Order: sequence, then C-alpha cells, then structure tokens
Amino acid sequence: MPFAFAVHRPRTRTRTRRSRAASALVAALAAACLGGGLATAPGAAATPPGAKDVTAALFQWRFDSIARECTQTLGPKGYGYVQTSPPQETIQGTQWWTSYQPVSYAVAGRLGDEAAFRAMVATCHGAGVKVIADAVINHMTSGSGTGTGGTRYSKYTYPGYYQDWDFHSCRGNISDYRDRDNVQNCELVGLADLNTGSDYVRTTIAAYLNKLISYGVDGFRIDAAKHIAAADLAAIKAKLSNPNIFWAQEVIYGAGEAVQPTEYTGIGDVDVFQGAYDLKRIFTTEKLAYLSNWGTAWGAGYLSGDRARTFVDNWDTERNGSTLNHKYGNTYTLANVYLLAWPYGSPTVHSGYEFGDNDAGPPNGGTVNACYQDGWKCQHGWRQIANMVGFRNAVAGTPVTNWWSNGNNAIAFGRGDRGYVVINHEGGAITRTFQTSLPAGTYCDVQHGDPVAGGGCTGTTHTVGADGTFTATVGAGDAVALHVGAR
Repeated sequence: MPFAFAVHRPRTRTRTRRSRAASALVAALAAACLGGGLATAPGAAATPPGAKDVTAALFQWRFDSIARECTQTLGPKGYGYVQTSPPQETIQGTQWWTSYQPVSYAVAGRLGDEAAFRAMVATCHGAGVKVIADAVINHMTSGSGTGTGGTRYSKYTYPGYYQDWDFHSCRGNISDYRDRDNVQNCELVGLADLNTGSDYVRTTIAAYLNKLISYGVDGFRIDAAKHIAAADLAAIKAKLSNPNIFWAQEVIYGAGEAVQPTEYTGIGDVDVFQGAYDLKRIFTTEKLAYLSNWGTAWGAGYLSGDRARTFVDNWDTERNGSTLNHKYGNTYTLANVYLLAWPYGSPTVHSGYEFGDNDAGPPNGGTVNACYQDGWKCQHGWRQIANMVGFRNAVAGTPVTNWWSNGNNAIAFGRGDRGYVVINHEGGAITRTFQTSLPAGTYCDVQHGDPVAGGGCTGTTHTVGADGTFTATVGAGDAVALHVGAR
C-alpha cells in the first residue's frame, strides 16, 4: 500500500462447522463415467484470468432464466462469470437444500434438463460471460426414494454410480472439527460420505465434471470442499480434460480446527468466509475507517489475494445470520460497493430471493419472469452494485491511492488514476472536496446514473479539476463512484 496506517486486525471469530440451514442439507458429487487421469496435482488455476473477475451467483435460478439474464444484464454490466446452482439430479422436494443431495449425475434437476443447461452455457458465452457450475462431490443423500429424474436410490446405493463400499466406513455424523479424520470421513448432517480416496470414486466424479466441461463449463465451485482431503481433490482435478480449469472451493475457516483453508490454495481459489464475517462486523458495529488494509494483512482466515474468492454473503450465510444480507438495506449495498472497489481477491455477488422460512425453495420453481417480482431480489442487477462491476473492470490492476476517512464511517479511496469511490455510512450527509489521481474531466457518478454509449450519463455527474479534485455532497448511507470508463 502506498500509504501508512495503523494495521487494524479483526477480532478472532470461531466458526466450528459448516452451516446449512434446516432439516437435511448440502450434498453431492458429480459423475458419469470417464477414466484415466494422472495422480499428480495440476497447477492451481485461481483468480479468474483477465480484467473481468466478478462472478454473479444466481442462486436457484433455472437455466433458461440464467441464459436470458446473461444477455440482458450480466454481459452488458461486465460480469466475467455466472455461477449456477448444482445441475445434477437430486432428491425431490421444494426446499432449496434438496439441490445439495444428489441422486445421480444426469443433468435432470428442477432447474432444467441437459438441453437447457447446454443452451444456457452457449447463450452466456455469446454474451461474454463464462459459466461456473456448483459441484456437490463430497456426498450423496441421507435417505431413499425417487430422484427428480426418476432414479430410484437408497442412502448407500445409487444405480450406475455407487454401492455401499464406495462410501466411507464412518456412518455417524461429524462431531469434532479438531479431528481431521472425523471431518473428512464421517457424515455431514447425515449425508452418505463418498470415499474420495477411492480411484473408482474419483474417476466417477471426474467423469461428471468432464461431461460439464464438454458442455462448455468454464469452472467449478466445489461444495463442502473442507470435508474432502485436499489430496483427493487434487487427484480428481488431475483427471479432468482441462486440469487447469477455474476451481473455487468452499472451505470455512475455524480457529483451532484440523482442516484449514490454506491446505487448498495449491488446487485453486478458496472462499474467504472470514472476510464476509468481518465486513458484517465492521459495517454494523465498528468503523469503516478500519478497512484501509482489509485483506491478507488481517491474518487468520484470510488468504493471498490471488487465491481468495471474496463475498458479502451467500445462500448459507444470509440465512444463518453470520453475514450481512439484503435485509440490511443500504448497509448491505455499501458493503458490496466496497467489496467491488477494493483490490482483494475475486468477488462474488450473491443474487437470491426473499425468504421468511429458511428452508424455502425458489419462487416459481426457479423461473425468474422478471427481477424484483415474485420475491426475486436480483442483487446483481441493483444499479449501485451492478455498475461497480464496470468500475472494477476499469481499475483492474491498479493500487489503492488517496485513502481518506473521517476516522469513523465515511471513507474514500482511489484506484490509481482510473477510479475513485466515496462511501458514507454515517447518519448524515458529508460535503467535502476529495483529492483523486483521476485525469481532469466530467465523470458519470455510476452510483446514481448509467454511462451512455459514446459519452454521457443518465444521472449525476462530477467534474474533476486539473488538480485531481472534485467536490461532492454524499448522502447518509450513500456512495459516489467515478471511473475512466464512464466519462
């Protein structure tokens, strides 16, 4: 950092286990039938390449709805990736967590069939958006019945895929997160735990992932990665037709736990849950002024920026209360503005739906007729968030410059000579002349207007003088964002 500040280190927060809301939860692996593969670990392919490193996680959206959104919003706003919910056949039920209990590796879940999935990938690619599939490869289900694609199954028997001996011999729930064997070989909330040390299981999982790669998938988010040995994940990844594919892993940090996020950075990116917990704490009970060095320097639970996938919330944390969520109003919005403006990790913007019951599945079974209707929140499309994706793309690779704070809850900073953002989380407006490194000119405030092709703005503009300064009044709970791509 080109400025000197006292290092603020967050208070240690202990999270002892992965939190899945409600009854049964989270699940599965992906597979079909392939073979071969090396036993050596591939090189890590972390932070998405190129300037477009922001992912929109469209939680529980049907594939045809995602395709339309890639064309209408994600592509035009500059998102680099869209993350889908798990595409495989699952147990039946309306609850969201049924998507995390796989029955087979056919693309036959409630979100759409194989044809819809392939069409979605093609459409998103046409809009310049790459596709990440959520992959449940730690476990299968907790019971028996008929899956969404008609497959009959029981807890340890999945025709065409797995039988009893393909699962770990520990048939009890995880009970001690200080015990590595217990965490990685016993059952997560009663879900049949696959023996990922078995070459057959690894090959079956790799076959499923390779099938999705053949459909054009650009990366995977590995669900419950903490419950799979890092060596097992590396061996599975080595069997892929593209062993350097983008690979993000869910590994929740817990102080004193046996399994730590750092074990997985040699394979790919890791979700930084501690960052999301700390953003909630800072934005609700402490001072934004502390955010002058947010990231790796904060210590335990943080990772190197090139291996960190950052977020304000996801579907688990918005329900269990460990992070902010859309119900926090402008506090939530401003946290996302900060996340997208700050140069740490590669950000994911969560986009979900209104819920009263934590188990509630998606409105209309996942069909999004229109954003902001039927309970769909579409956070990825909120102007204050969506336009920060363009800001991030415009400032990619630049350092933080011209940091300012009022010592409390108003902050501002630049990104080299390419962007500048002001965030006011005070109870009243602030008026100030801000020093930037921006070239002189008139800029669209992308928090309050949209850039118009060829120049212009649909909302507020600010003029930066030859000395790099501009004067603005920023309302309570509001922000200003200027960048060279919107002049």
